Amino acid sequence: MNIRHNLCCIGYITQDKVVTPQSTIYMPGGTSFYFAHGIKHLSAEGFLLVTALADADMHVVEEIKKEGIEVKALHSNHSVCFENIYGENQNERTQRVTAKADPFTVEALKDISAKTIHLGTLLADDFSLEVIKFLSGKSLLSADVQGFLRKVDNEQVLPVDWPEKKEALKYIYTLKANEAEMEVLTGCTDPHEAALLIADWGVKEVLLTLGDKGSLIYASGQFYDIPAYSTLQVVDATGCGDTYMVGYLYMRNKGASYQEAGCFAAAMCTLKLQSHGPFRGTEAQVRSITNM
Repeated sequence: MNIRHNLCCIGYITQDKVVTPQSTIYMPGGTSFYFAHGIKHLSAEGFLLVTALADADMHVVEEIKKEGIEVKALHSNHSVCFENIYGENQNERTQRVTAKADPFTVEALKDISAKTIHLGTLLADDFSLEVIKFLSGKSLLSADVQGFLRKVDNEQVLPVDWPEKKEALKYIYTLKANEAEMEVLTGCTDPHEAALLIADWGVKEVLLTLGDKGSLIYASGQFYDIPAYSTLQVVDATGCGDTYMVGYLYMRNKGASYQEAGCFAAAMCTLKLQSHGPFRGTEAQVRSITNM
């Protein structure tokens, strides 16, 4: 198979309403949006974005293409519409979904290939087990577990367990979860225990983000403690997990160690937190934070 891309992100671009105590902002969002805009400030060479949205919102894709990013846009009857409401504590948010897109299918993704494919899940039915198995046969699969643990009931986003997790995680090479998602997924409150259990289920690189306590990586039988770098101000935490994955996968693709990739990812999040929208910094700024 001819693999043209080093890294591919598959996920929906959403229409977001972000409400904080200071402001209400309307903007595009979703893992794929934050991923594409994050990587363009590092290097978009060899990167492919695959997304699906309504025809009326295709202008967002055109804007991304103008930034030099290769995009495959699939038609959906609706775009995903999210409302994110934050209190004073940016680690806590309430969500509503006012519209959902059509699920990704094997048929729609049959021509996609890359060394690493990141599944930017938003909701539990975005990627079926069939699609996960299919993609794992052509790429190393990375995923953020958040979407697999969220279902929509009467517009409310509810936390749920992932019924197919033990089967699906056999096909996921790299998995990220935050502290709350880690507990839902594993039933463990201790990150070290949770990481070991997720690894037992088949994941090769386990990334657990722990807010201001930093993050923990478990890979190749070892734990790696990643610091949380201090930020000047916390403006908007939306997309921070996606930004972490951009930094981590970008560095791992370049051959960086687990520790180096984790520190780079954490530093990207520190820069992203200081403004609304996606990461806008540079690789040099990230490295200045980590002293790499």
